[in-house]
Amino acid sequence: QVQLVESGGGLVQAGGSLRLSCAAAGRRFSNNAMGWFRQTPGKEREFVASISVNGERTLYREDVKGRFTISRDNAENTMYLQMGNVKPEDAAVYYCAAARGRLPTFHSNQYTHWGQGTQVTVTT
Repeated sequence: QVQLVESGGGLVQAGGSLRLSCAAAGRRFSNNAMGWFRQTPGKEREFVASISVNGERTLYREDVKGRFTISRDNAENTMYLQMGNVKPEDAAVYYCAAARGRLPTFHSNQYTHWGQGTQVTVTT
C-alpha cells in the first residue's frame, strides 16, 4: 500500500521555525515531483510549494517565498518543508503529495497521492 506520512507539525511561536517531513512508503517517488499544500477550516486546500524530481526546480506561493524552503532526499524517499519566520496565517493542516509528472506544479489535480496531514499551530 502506498503511503505518504507527514511529521514534524506542532506548536511554533510566531517568528520561529519548524521543519515538516514527508516519508513515502510502498513505492519510491524519485521520478515524481512532490509538493506541500495546506488547509484551514472552511477554506479550500491551497498550494504551498513544489519540487522537481531532482530538486533543482521549485515553486512557492508568493507569501512564503524567502521564508519556506522545500527539499527532498530521494535516497531516503523523503521530502521536507523548512518553515522560517512563521506567521499566524501559516497555521493550517499541511499535506504532502506526489505529482503525476516530474516538474513542480501548483495544480492540486496533478497530484495522485496524498498524505493525511500534520497540524501546524502558531502561537503569538
